[in-house]
Amino acid sequence: MGTIKEITQHTQTKFLNFFELKTIKKTGGEGRYYLSSRAKTIDELELKRGETRADGVAMYVLCGEQHDRILLIRQFRWPIGQYIYEFPAGLVEPGEDYTEAAIREVYEETGLHLTPVPADPMYTRPYYMTDGMTDEACSMVYGYAEGDIRDQHLEDTEEIEVVLADKEEARRILKEERIAGNCAYQLMHFIHDEKPFDFLNV
Repeated sequence: MGTIKEITQHTQTKFLNFFELKTIKKTGGEGRYYLSSRAKTIDELELKRGETRADGVAMYVLCGEQHDRILLIRQFRWPIGQYIYEFPAGLVEPGEDYTEAAIREVYEETGLHLTPVPADPMYTRPYYMTDGMTDEACSMVYGYAEGDIRDQHLEDTEEIEVVLADKEEARRILKEERIAGNCAYQLMHFIHDEKPFDFLNV
């Protein structure tokens, strides 16, 4: 296994930072590796602190009287210069539980009120998003939402359209649209499972 010889932090911003690793490869040669992280300092990097935490949270939410529509957002993302379909999601604030963050983010992004459903921790614990580039980990919260869709709580950097998709629209999105990976996998559940949250009871 390779080892890390030195870590250099190249940026100091609020939401994302860039780090350089000087490494010793398994063959003994020196190398370099680069990563982005939500960490503010070197000591906050997961490879330093040694534990996984939820930097963010994403929400798989059903709506409608029959719970037959899935809550999506269509958001403009700078890295791809396009709109992409995603789940409502956001960062977990310091001292905030990820479930609390989920309720807050759904309300801020959509105006809807989220009621989480219980789930085994294996379905909600933080998982890595793109571990070849970042140590960011994200938890998932499942639930039902109701209320009126509103956008008055959006930040001026957020360009978001709320979408309540039935199974037919979910199929079309999977076939034709840009879509985030974790959202795509759960849309497959939504389309094919008779009761979309049944897998939480396994």
